[in-house]
Amino acid sequence: MVTTPLSAPATAPAAAPPGTLIDFRDVAMKFPNGTVALSGVDINVKRGEFVTVVGPSGCGKSTLLRIASGLETASDGTVTINTDRIGYVFQDATLLAWRDVQRNVELLAELNGVAKSKRQKDAAAAIELVGLKGFEKHLPKQLSGGMRMRASLARSLTLDPELFLFDEPFGALDEITRERLNDELLKLFVEQQFAGMFITHSVSEAVYLSTKVVVMSGRPGAIVKTVDVPFPMPRDPDIRYTGEFAALVGEVSHALREGHR
Repeated sequence: MVTTPLSAPATAPAAAPPGTLIDFRDVAMKFPNGTVALSGVDINVKRGEFVTVVGPSGCGKSTLLRIASGLETASDGTVTINTDRIGYVFQDATLLAWRDVQRNVELLAELNGVAKSKRQKDAAAAIELVGLKGFEKHLPKQLSGGMRMRASLARSLTLDPELFLFDEPFGALDEITRERLNDELLKLFVEQQFAGMFITHSVSEAVYLSTKVVVMSGRPGAIVKTVDVPFPMPRDPDIRYTGEFAALVGEVSHALREGHR
């Protein structure tokens, strides 16, 4: 567990709910150039939750992930991360061009000093889990965009993360591929039982993937609304075409517009 109090509160904050992996209390972020990216952000992510953050460009969504992963330090507030088993999937697949799929998927385990036999076994299992079995010897340039993102996801799976951070990983993909990967990601979420924090600009993607959607205002980013998603897991892909789904997408979209005024 890492707890970072960045200023002394007048009173001690209440303890985070049981099972909490991320707890942000009144978090703010001001960069050295004077840009204020975040202001007074409270976010809580527990085991079994898939929390998606939506908001306009520049509102600090990706900054939240970098703070959660330890890549950035917040300027103010309290940040508590209750695990060191964190997987991070970026907007770009960030595969090494000279390594085939198998060796790309092994990379994080290799950097963490995992023995060769174990990392090969774990990589093979992750490759099968994301549907890339048979492509182990392919280089990134020989893969479609969706396949490269699968390889990126498999690479993080080798670390057996309790918490997955996703920085808009499907934003550059066509809609059909994006929906397919949404379905596959939800299947992994149910099977692997990790907690997820996902960034996207797509409201429908946010509602489909999530147990909870957090809506942010324009910069400096603040939480304007949190919407619980009641649809059970595993999630039927056809739920996207129901009136209940459309109503929830409309509620989130309305909050997003109001927060951007």
